[in-house]
Amino acid sequence: MARRPILAANWKMQKTVGEALAFAGSFLPLVKDAAADVVLAPPATALHALGQAIQGSNVALAAQNVSPEPKGAFTGELSTEMLADVGCSYAIVGHSERRTLFGETSAFVAAKAEALLAQNILPIVCCGESLEQREANQTFSYVGGQIRESLARIDKARAAEIVVAYEPIWAIGTGKTATPEMAQEVHAMIRGVLGELFGADGEAIRIQYGGSVKPANVAELMSQTDIDGALVGGASLEPESFSQIVNFGG
Repeated sequence: MARRPILAANWKMQKTVGEALAFAGSFLPLVKDAAADVVLAPPATALHALGQAIQGSNVALAAQNVSPEPKGAFTGELSTEMLADVGCSYAIVGHSERRTLFGETSAFVAAKAEALLAQNILPIVCCGESLEQREANQTFSYVGGQIRESLARIDKARAAEIVVAYEPIWAIGTGKTATPEMAQEVHAMIRGVLGELFGADGEAIRIQYGGSVKPANVAELMSQTDIDGALVGGASLEPESFSQIVNFGG
């Protein structure tokens, strides 16, 4: 099955509104002919302004997080309705930093993914193992468990709309990258789990790789059978660098 590639920038806690707008001004002309879905996930303070700047372009807006609650006394949180209001088409949930630094469980991630789909925002659901888990040969069992739990509340009828991002924690921001073959091995396992959960619709779900993706390695990663895109951190902060990734190193 041909799956359209999806390249997403996760800026994490970086870029002011002015910096985000400057990025967009340089970036949009570089990717106007991209043969992929392109997504920018700025910090929450820049969502509205960046959403306005990219409106009408081929670049979509994503949030880096969301609350599963529709509204109420949840200081500091943002609801799916609020994200839709500023133009978000996607939202990242279950990133390793949210899981490890803020104690988010896969059950909590599942509630977020369900809430996003109900608002017609597509969840990018992250999974990935630590170096200790990889060295203990627990990658398949751990990541497979994360997938099953984090997607437990996804309606099979809408499964094809979600995106999964495999991010080995040991390769995020470390300069270490899983070889394309190592990444493909885990992506193929994830594809198998998606098939268990959603049947034939599991073939339509796009699986991104995230972990020190750069212009120099993106083409080889993207050539793998079950790697359908990338969730990019550091290399997405400069428009030239991320545009090269979007264009598969070109």
